[in-house]
Amino acid sequence: MTDETGPWLVAGLGNPGREYAGNRHNVGFMVAELLAVRLGGRFGRYKRVVADVAEGRIGFGGPKLVLLKPQTYMNLSGGPVAALAQFHKIPADRVIAVHDELDLPYGQLRVKLGGGEGGHNGLRSMSKSLGTKEYARVRFGIGRPPGRQDPADYVLSDFGTAERKELEFLVDRAADMVESVITKGVEPTQNAYHGA
Repeated sequence: MTDETGPWLVAGLGNPGREYAGNRHNVGFMVAELLAVRLGGRFGRYKRVVADVAEGRIGFGGPKLVLLKPQTYMNLSGGPVAALAQFHKIPADRVIAVHDELDLPYGQLRVKLGGGEGGHNGLRSMSKSLGTKEYARVRFGIGRPPGRQDPADYVLSDFGTAERKELEFLVDRAADMVESVITKGVEPTQNAYHGA
């Protein structure tokens, strides 16, 4: 770990615009929005980096978080993330991406450090712009599309009725996991949440 008092950057991945708000691809935005509420922050447009940004601290005097929702569309997410990291002098090992994950069944949440992007355009863009894959990810399982539905169409569709019943709880739990990575580290978070 680097400087223990430095800020953390949490990138909730998604697509801007009201028509995408309820999409499976936008769970990263949902988690970032909940974290902003918890921290008492409010998202505002950050023109320089084409992103909505909120800032706050976990608890009283706790770690500072810079939350962002890129407004560039998913496949260009990396530009705003890297620009904001550079502006705040945040190294990649203090960056967390929150994203949807086709390779996990719906409702499964996982944390990992580094690794591949699994065909996720937002992660691919982040890795390229940051110049490394060594950042933490909170992976929100959305499952595979039913039948022969194209994965590209599936991720841009809204959660189903049954899924929405659990969505609030899962977003809340994903936000807990982000806070745990920041306050405890990746491995302790994996140990605490992966068995559950």
